[in-house]
Amino acid sequence: MLGVVPERLDRWLDGVAERHGRFTDVRVQDDVVALTCEDTTTLTLTAPYGWTPGAAPLTAFTAAARTPRRTGVLLVRRGRWAVGVFAGAQLVVSKVDSRQVQGRTAAGGWSQQRFARRRGNQTDAVVTSTVDTVARVLLPHAPTLDALATGGDRGLVAEVLADPRLRALEALPRLGPLDVGEPMKAVLLETPAQFRAVRVHIVEPGDRA
Repeated sequence: MLGVVPERLDRWLDGVAERHGRFTDVRVQDDVVALTCEDTTTLTLTAPYGWTPGAAPLTAFTAAARTPRRTGVLLVRRGRWAVGVFAGAQLVVSKVDSRQVQGRTAAGGWSQQRFARRRGNQTDAVVTSTVDTVARVLLPHAPTLDALATGGDRGLVAEVLADPRLRALEALPRLGPLDVGEPMKAVLLETPAQFRAVRVHIVEPGDRA
């Protein structure tokens, strides 16, 4: 599975046609566009956001993919989180923060149990602090968001979004999960390349041999 950012999609498809021949068949299957090339190479294109097929489905698809959408982003891992609102690929507002969580210990017995309780309390505090940040930064924009993209520790993401204050965000269409490292500002700024990308599955004749 490939990811192609909308601005490169037309040129990327031209390259496919140059290598495999013109598109001999274009079909819409649910929200997916299926293409067949002269050499029988097939492609399926899936847009991250919804779109409405038109008389020329491939043209309608690429136009919809390029349409700027407002997306909320939530990234959280143990001890660090980042949230932001994007208009297209442009970051509108964001907040990155952290809170100490102890690492693992090899100690056993009561020491291990005390450590586990302390670490659990610290993780709970991370979730609570992340919820507070999300409520301040993302929640005011919830009515204007087209989708929510999440990444990092899926368990922590689920805990954050389970907070009753964030019901408006939990109800949004979900993009992702995003493949990210530590939630830092630089990582947050790179997320549009993932959540805006058109997902492409390509099967060449040799792949079916």
